[in-house]
Amino acid sequence: MGVRKRETADARKEANKSIAFAKLNNCPTSPRKMRLVADLVRGQKVEKALNVLRFSQKEASRKLEKLLLSAIANWQSKNADASIEEAALFVKEIRVDGGMMLKRLRPAPQGRAHRIRKRSNHVTIVLGTSNNTQSN
Repeated sequence: MGVRKRETADARKEANKSIAFAKLNNCPTSPRKMRLVADLVRGQKVEKALNVLRFSQKEASRKLEKLLLSAIANWQSKNADASIEEAALFVKEIRVDGGMMLKRLRPAPQGRAHRIRKRSNHVTIVLGTSNNTQSN
């Protein structure tokens, strides 16, 4: 590997140390319901986001809380020597995309059938440190 390539690779590694992400695939909740909860924590500091998710009544908040804890653990494994309080982690990006759709049939009057779409979603959380970038 050349010197320039190694230097750019090292710079990319150093930049990626300040962010961490976690993904949740095929979560059996409709994307619309999950986005309602995701909008509550977008751009928030990690401590506040955990409190919002912990005390929310929605079922999707339990899954997002677990995913956020996973993203925090991923950040800690990248930065073993740093502490979370000093890094001031925040939810840099949270994305909810549509996932696989199960198609079922429900009997309807006069011999017909209605299609039921059981939706699922994919959630991606990206955490960033506020000492390198600006946060809300």
